Amino acid sequence: MDMSRRQFFRVSGAGLAGSSLAALGFSPAPVLAETRQFKLARTTETRSTCPYCSVSCGLIMYSLGDKAKNVKSTIIHIEGDPDHPVSRGTLCPKGAGVLDMIKSENRVKFPQVREAGSSEWKRITWDEALTRVARHMKADRDANFIRTNAAGVTVNRWNTTGLLLSSAASNETGYLAVKVARGLGMVALDTQARI
Repeated sequence: MDMSRRQFFRVSGAGLAGSSLAALGFSPAPVLAETRQFKLARTTETRSTCPYCSVSCGLIMYSLGDKAKNVKSTIIHIEGDPDHPVSRGTLCPKGAGVLDMIKSENRVKFPQVREAGSSEWKRITWDEALTRVARHMKADRDANFIRTNAAGVTVNRWNTTGLLLSSAASNETGYLAVKVARGLGMVALDTQARI
């Protein structure tokens, strides 16, 4: 057998390494036979919808946490839902990055308000935020509601406020939101899908 010096050192080194590992008790058979623990084995699976666009792709979110009273679960993995009729498990790059959006330190998690003349944002409760929005809407509607047009025909319009609906909402939610907005007299309605 013709062997160069370089090949000789390679074969000798491999033999020495293999015999050293065997002498130390390393055997590949138990390692290969051991089952690897699946990273999602202890997680809770929750189905959701991607928040980004009007396609409304299906998501499966996996969270860790034993649901005890004081334990806050954390999302560790998100993937496309193969059973979802719209996306069938596929996600665009933005949808695939939903986990980064959820874990972002810049994500706004609480309602905040910046009072007139202030440069600071102040955190408020959800009750305060909803009350504040309702109060502003009522004041604007009372000041700008148009009951009749120039010809005296009843129109019941509220032209100074509009409503932007979520395109990721279900048909039923969208229907109810439009009914409420039209009932208040809003004329300007749009969805996120058109932006």
